[in-house]
Amino acid sequence: MAKIKVNTSTKKGKISKYIYGQFAEHLGRCIYEGIYVGEDSDIPNINGMRCDVVSALRELEIPVLRWPGGCFADDYHWRDGIGPKDKRPYMVNTNWGNVVENNHFGTHEFFELVEQLGTEPYICGNVGSGTVQEMRDWVEYMTFGGDSPLANERRKNGHDKPWKLKFFGVGNENWGCGGWMRPEYYADEYRRFSTFIRNYGDEPMYKIVGGPDRTDTNWMEVMMQEPVKNAGGVSLHNYTFTKDWGNKGSSTSDDVSDYYSLINNALEMDKTIKMHEEIMDRYDPDKEKGLIVDEWGNWFDVMPGTNPGFLYQQNTIRDAICGMITLHIFQNHCDRVYMANIAQMVNVLQAMILTEGEKMVKTPTYYLFKMMKKHMDSELLDIEFDNLTHTKDGVTIPKLSVNASEKSGEYLVTMCNTSLDDDEEIVLELDTDIRVASAVCMSANSISDYNEFDKDEAVCPKEIAVSVDKNTVKFTLPKMSVCAISIK
Repeated sequence: MAKIKVNTSTKKGKISKYIYGQFAEHLGRCIYEGIYVGEDSDIPNINGMRCDVVSALRELEIPVLRWPGGCFADDYHWRDGIGPKDKRPYMVNTNWGNVVENNHFGTHEFFELVEQLGTEPYICGNVGSGTVQEMRDWVEYMTFGGDSPLANERRKNGHDKPWKLKFFGVGNENWGCGGWMRPEYYADEYRRFSTFIRNYGDEPMYKIVGGPDRTDTNWMEVMMQEPVKNAGGVSLHNYTFTKDWGNKGSSTSDDVSDYYSLINNALEMDKTIKMHEEIMDRYDPDKEKGLIVDEWGNWFDVMPGTNPGFLYQQNTIRDAICGMITLHIFQNHCDRVYMANIAQMVNVLQAMILTEGEKMVKTPTYYLFKMMKKHMDSELLDIEFDNLTHTKDGVTIPKLSVNASEKSGEYLVTMCNTSLDDDEEIVLELDTDIRVASAVCMSANSISDYNEFDKDEAVCPKEIAVSVDKNTVKFTLPKMSVCAISIK
């Protein structure tokens, strides 16, 4: 039995809604087929956007969407994606599979998607192969409401009013696919490029410095010395593998050792954030600058028979458990982590949705985000519990991960049981009386279970029985599960 106490009067900080952000790159079938099918498609769409996918994603209340990359961003030239589609030049997407990119999904289409989803845009600009003027002109094209050649060109292309754009990333992974730069070189490039990203709207632009890969503390040190001074935050990329980059493993593995290794690697996110926080705190003790984890998630080998450059993988209960652990880590660091963008939204890596032609399926990660969305913009609460552990092949992981938050007098407690063998009896105690409580839980018969097209969903949330007595909620937390308890 596990006893968990929630101290509702001890608030630890506000959980930014942007922690639940999404990421969509021109990679594999994320944009084309996954989101955008074109106005002439037989698949029902509104202005080219798939109705089924958009409708499903709207239920997640996505707070922010990052685009167009990823590595693609530093090969992307925005002018290729505006104007009549039959006049747009094509290119070869050398980053992802050497497929032809016809640029039919460009700036106007992205903002159409943003509007349909009811989300906020986050644009990632081209530093690696672009120019300062190109980036400067794109910002004016998108956000200037006055009389200028670029604003009038936008109007000619069908959008009279400027778009609202708060978040702008100055390059992507410039230590790697974005130019293989030294941190000192990128720091100078950031200062030069960002000078010309001007504020045309009412709200100041939240500029994001291209930050480190995983544990590269030297990169973070250099970024915090100067570049971040005129930025809102600095990014961090951290993916989770079964073992490491060279041994990503199968997305449908039922190997118990793989599972323990994966969960252990997901838990490493906490250490990674702490090592970068230590650097950020020295330069920014008032925590005015945000840590932007704008690429994260499980990365496995591609599904057999699929294009290696498309990064298509399945999604099981393992992904939901890893996702909850990671989101809890972000929330526990809510005084520094301002945004996170899981990779990616559709058909790529740890996706919310998978499609196959006109078919669509919601993944366990989709349901995880739906279960946890009430944490957005809520107050993180203090919790106390004695966590059990279990060990396999020398790897020890905690049995539970738990978070609690409050907004407008309502409480949400989310928890997962990492055990593959044992249910756990939970006694959840609040320091206030409880009027009503309910719980939904998502579990599976096997760690390799996933949701398939044209079949009943194998992994989805279901209500479970709870008992309430004054200030206590009791229930059984199934093995290998994620759970959300709503309390009033």
